[in-house]
Amino acid sequence: MRFLSLFAAILVFTSFAFAQNEQAPITEKPFSYKDWTYKNLSSDGETTLRKFSEGKKLVMVVYWAPWCPNWKHDVAFVQQLHEKYSVKGLAVIGVGLYDPISRMKTHVDQYKLTFPNVYASVSQVDRERTEHFTQRREAGDMRKWGTPWYIFLEPGKLKKEGESLTEKTTVVNGELMEAETERFIQEKLGISAASTAEIEVCDPDAKTIALKKPEN
Repeated sequence: MRFLSLFAAILVFTSFAFAQNEQAPITEKPFSYKDWTYKNLSSDGETTLRKFSEGKKLVMVVYWAPWCPNWKHDVAFVQQLHEKYSVKGLAVIGVGLYDPISRMKTHVDQYKLTFPNVYASVSQVDRERTEHFTQRREAGDMRKWGTPWYIFLEPGKLKKEGESLTEKTTVVNGELMEAETERFIQEKLGISAASTAEIEVCDPDAKTIALKKPEN
């Protein structure tokens, strides 16, 4: 029994480790990213991406599936980016895929995601029929499921009308590289790394140093 438990633990650890091997750099690809309108996940109505982008400095679109281990590796970091930079002009929006709406909502609740989410597909059967599949193939992403998949948009440079938003598109064909992503976002928002760093003035763990009386 102990052997079986150990084997199961190793199997889980190994599968999680392999789920973290799809990191990809932020790159600009020569493909046209299309505008879209999808139904909101947690409220009535729809969201159109071009309209959502208005007034923002930078938009990050993340495509995710609730069951995807690669997305679960990124999810906390994406929420952290939203909390840290939304007041500075970053807008994160998620696009749920390949699972029933109920499971997507459970996923959002489980990970306490506070950025808006829409959904583009509710079945794994849809995989090769989705715009997500077509667009990421154009971006050179040859993964089977392609989640997470990221698009970065600079609203000031988007086309004002028409089906396409961009001619060249900034994309991440895999999991985020955290340090690179932070640097990229800070650069696009026009903020320095120093302005986001926490400075600890009073350290509760620091030892008290006795003051010496100045010598005459």
